[in-house]
Amino acid sequence: MREGPLQLPLRPIEVSAGKNVSRILEEMSGTGFQGRTLGEAVRVWEKAIRAEDTVIFMGLAGSMSTTGQWKVVKWLIEKRFVDVLVSTGANVSEDLIEAMGMKYWQSSHNFDDAELRSQRIYRFHDVLVREEDYLKMEEMVAEFMLSLDRSRVYTSAEYLHLFGGWLNSRGVDGIVTSAYRAGVPVFVPALVDSGYGVAYLVNRWRDSSFGLLIDHFRDFEQMVRIRSRFRDSAAVFIGGGVPKDIIQLVAVSVDVLTNGDLTKTRPHRFAMQVTTDSPHWGGLSGATLEEAVSWGKEAKDSYKVQCFADATIALPLIAHALAERVPEGRRGPDLSWVFSGLK
Repeated sequence: MREGPLQLPLRPIEVSAGKNVSRILEEMSGTGFQGRTLGEAVRVWEKAIRAEDTVIFMGLAGSMSTTGQWKVVKWLIEKRFVDVLVSTGANVSEDLIEAMGMKYWQSSHNFDDAELRSQRIYRFHDVLVREEDYLKMEEMVAEFMLSLDRSRVYTSAEYLHLFGGWLNSRGVDGIVTSAYRAGVPVFVPALVDSGYGVAYLVNRWRDSSFGLLIDHFRDFEQMVRIRSRFRDSAAVFIGGGVPKDIIQLVAVSVDVLTNGDLTKTRPHRFAMQVTTDSPHWGGLSGATLEEAVSWGKEAKDSYKVQCFADATIALPLIAHALAERVPEGRRGPDLSWVFSGLK
């Protein structure tokens, strides 16, 4: 008879040919350390995908689009393994460079940056991009801004939905293009902290009367209203930062909006995070999901796992495992009402 903490034996991995990614990660979930949490992360996301009356939020931070991950995010949206994307501005603008037919380049983090500057090349650790290509992307965003009805105020989700439609009509197939086709809202709570901010200034320099307003307070309200329509929610965090924090805040704000109750929360039933940030520095990006229980953002008995790993390693493995486990995809909830006020 087993007693106390000795309930679940560790399962060593046996090496054999022919295993798929799903099988390997399932076996890793029976080991230890971050290998186990990576395997458990797939299991939690799969549970959320198969759960009824559940909306799945995904927070996307870090320099993911520049490192070849943007098509993974597109696929997750297209399969509706994500219902609401909350991203940094960089991840839903820098993907457009390759979507426009230009390239990122492999390099070294030890490259002479002064030499790169003289050649008008930007560096993301060991990835390079030509300055002229980056500026073409910002110019395209500036062109889109000129097509908007600037007499109205947009949420970032409304703005990016219109942008996705605009890109779709031009054959530029980025993350927000897939989100437009799938009816997935994309929120960027810090939109100007990216090429979108530069594009706005380009138009302001050319025409001082140019104006465009994004209402981030209404952004937050829209996210909370989305959560309020479902019994349960899931939070998938790739990195941390603002996307993680605002998705966590959604869980504690539903009853503030619906009945003015600041004390009641609706914790995420499912939560998984891939991050390289550490808890002991005290920042939100590395804060454990267990810490979030004290706030009511996650419940003590929720399905949650945190994998401390590089997302450029973890995300492709997780996505391929999900492709093998849920090949038919998922029929996500209809969130078209978020865009009902748009022409």
